[in-house]
Amino acid sequence: MKKLNLGHSDFKDIIQNNNYFVDKSLFIEEILNSQKAVLLLPRPRRFGKTLNLSMLKYFFDKSEPENENLFKGLQIWQTGIDIKQHCCKYPVISLTFKDAKASTWSKTFEHIKLEISKAYQQHYYLLENNTLHSYEKKEFKKILNKTANDINFESSIKLLCEYLQRYHNEKVVVLIDEYDAPIQAGYTSFYETVVAFIRSLLSGTFKDNSNLYKGIITGILRISKESIFSGLNNVSAYPVTKNRFSDKFGFTKSETKQVLSDFNIKTDIEQIKKWYDGYKFGNSENIYNPWSILSYVIEHEDGFDTFWANTSSDELIKKQLKGKNANYTRQELLKLINNETIEKDIEENFVFTDLESDKELLWTLLLYSGYLTIKNKISQKKYELAIPNYEIKTIFQNTILYWLKVDVKIHKTLLENTANSLIVNNIKGFEIGFKQIIGDTFSYFDTAKNHEYVYHSYILGLLAIIGDDYIIKSNKESGEGRYDILLIPHDKTKNGIVIEIKQISKQQENENNNEFVERINKQINLALNQINKNKYYKELIENKIIKVPIVFAGKEPYITEQKAKAKNRKKNNNTSIT
Repeated sequence: MKKLNLGHSDFKDIIQNNNYFVDKSLFIEEILNSQKAVLLLPRPRRFGKTLNLSMLKYFFDKSEPENENLFKGLQIWQTGIDIKQHCCKYPVISLTFKDAKASTWSKTFEHIKLEISKAYQQHYYLLENNTLHSYEKKEFKKILNKTANDINFESSIKLLCEYLQRYHNEKVVVLIDEYDAPIQAGYTSFYETVVAFIRSLLSGTFKDNSNLYKGIITGILRISKESIFSGLNNVSAYPVTKNRFSDKFGFTKSETKQVLSDFNIKTDIEQIKKWYDGYKFGNSENIYNPWSILSYVIEHEDGFDTFWANTSSDELIKKQLKGKNANYTRQELLKLINNETIEKDIEENFVFTDLESDKELLWTLLLYSGYLTIKNKISQKKYELAIPNYEIKTIFQNTILYWLKVDVKIHKTLLENTANSLIVNNIKGFEIGFKQIIGDTFSYFDTAKNHEYVYHSYILGLLAIIGDDYIIKSNKESGEGRYDILLIPHDKTKNGIVIEIKQISKQQENENNNEFVERINKQINLALNQINKNKYYKELIENKIIKVPIVFAGKEPYITEQKAKAKNRKKNNNTSIT
């Protein structure tokens, strides 16, 4: 049986060492059939971009004609002679900026210069003949030794194309992997500087370059033309919203089944689908996360895990959630974690500096980065988005729990105990925990006027804890009115829950304790009567139903009926199971 070499992206090594390879070689044919000279192919991390570019390098590169043998057992070799005649025909320049993401521009630039120097080293033979003039050899050596100035590095790839075309009498293929890694690294501190350099480098390489045969650029995002691709009208971008190349990154359903069969993995395919499927790229549905699939194959005896999630710290999502003004974002996440969809405009041209002022750009970033996927295209820019699978859902749940714990100071154990008390109808225990949660949340938001933030934070906490077992809806139509929170269990043997929230003013100076308690209890009964009268439990007709009133007197919540000395106070149990 062939072995997996997960994390190794050198195509030649994989084939020569007889490692397992999912055949994506028809990617080459699609590149060749494209009528555009320069292609930008944004895809999420760990979806095969680097391996695909490595495959292109060995297919096109004329420096090692024996590389033709690498492809003879693959699908590309079943195509016509018009495709195969391009094999080992062109000089190739290959760069990757995946490591060019330091904390300062000077360190990042050193990584970039090192990568360009390596590209020159690959073509050192140009110094050993009379192809270059003496002054060109001098400039060549400066790039090679990383002593050239910034302007020389900006034009370095275009010059190398010229040298190679002159020597080989053949146009050049340029491959640039992870072009946006240094931009993402610098968007909070040296954004303008890194954008200016990358723009000049790409413009010099791809604009009006008569020595270029094909240029292929990969990354996660399509950075705005105004930022990066200014004047590059010959660049065609094919992000996850486009149909071209839609099945060339990630594993299709048939490819995934073949991998599982080849490694004799007996796990129910529906469980694997639940965890790692769900992506839609262009018109290709059921795209599986390749990193997670191969990681699971290697470690399947330990069960499912968040393999792809564990390769990133998800700091961007955490940053967007942590802000006190991020309530709208959290409301949208509430829907997504609840297996609902959201409709958003997706901007194909992304400007990092706009992310702080235009909060809607977050959804574009999450889509391109692989945290969301497309369900349907609604209009030219508007798409219906969803969380693709359980692995990604877990990322959002953990991020919410992190936010609640670190910033709002609500611990997971408290949430778990409070939620469990609710779903087993221990209303007194729920009230105790809920009072503590609400107190901590109010302290974070520091407001007595608008409780909406608090409610949504609490619901998000519930979703993060019990969202796998319950559908949680808030402020929706049901029966003959509107409920505040409805918990619908997937398991019909579990309790369903209706929560109705009321608000009253806190105890007044001229109001004695008995009068205040009477006012609270009146609202508790009113909330219960409203649940029954409006049939808020209509969606729970197959379940046992728990009816829970919550009355806020100022910041203080009351759930169970309060004791008072007032005469003739009507007793009414606040919760009921029917």
